Amino acid sequence: MPIHYEKLFAMMKQRGLTTYRIRKEKIVSETTLQKLREGRTVTTEAIASLCKALNCQPGDIMEYVDEADTVKEE
Repeated sequence: MPIHYEKLFAMMKQRGLTTYRIRKEKIVSETTLQKLREGRTVTTEAIASLCKALNCQPGDIMEYVDEADTVKEE
């Protein structure tokens, strides 16, 4: 998947937003959290909810990485 969410988890840690709090406050579902951990597709609504909770923009929590560039580096 060309979208990576490492920036999301780094920002969550930096700002003290735990996965427990995300689930408790129903920011996103456990299924969505798992998809984010695995780098799978999530909805724009999930991204918007996380951006609201973290007071940030989508580009602050995710990035596009061209898979063709990744293959060339290996």
